[in-house]
Amino acid sequence: MRALTVGICLGLLMLPAAWNARAAEDILVESIRRDDALEIVCRATLDAPLEIVWQTLTDYEHLPEFVPGMRSSRVIERRGAEVVVEQSGEARFLFLTHPIEVTVVSTERPPKALEVSLLKGNLKQFHGAYRIERQGALRILLTWAGTIEALSMPPLIGEMLMRSSIEDQFRGMVGEIERREGLRRAKEREAGR
Repeated sequence: MRALTVGICLGLLMLPAAWNARAAEDILVESIRRDDALEIVCRATLDAPLEIVWQTLTDYEHLPEFVPGMRSSRVIERRGAEVVVEQSGEARFLFLTHPIEVTVVSTERPPKALEVSLLKGNLKQFHGAYRIERQGALRILLTWAGTIEALSMPPLIGEMLMRSSIEDQFRGMVGEIERREGLRRAKEREAGR
């Protein structure tokens, strides 16, 4: 009986991993070094409406709740399509960490793109964009493509830290989109009863 109880408990603990396994299988991350900078492209195919994807990408104030390594994210100014956001956190890879303190400008081009550029901070270079492409009624291809370069870090260590951090953050974003879509579908089913 005890073995069965332990087995059930272990199975329940594995449910979140199984839920996220689908997202992990659909995520592709590529990186290439260009001088001292790292170009990174992340892609994921999602079954979610465009509105859920866009709302999650632009939920600046709540990013630390689902983006790994992000400690704070605060909107400090809105100028039409541009949103100035102050963010802090850290890049992590195994036991290595590097603090990140930046102010970025996000240029919103709904519903297809969100471009991000570094205004100031402790990165030498950071710019990129999320691109959203419909692949059907509820199928979305979400892509992040950007360039990042850390200050005062050996190139190989900086490359590992930044690649790992961007990949984790992208996975966090994808996971949150899927979580929100799951909640939307559950509410829809409840309303249909």
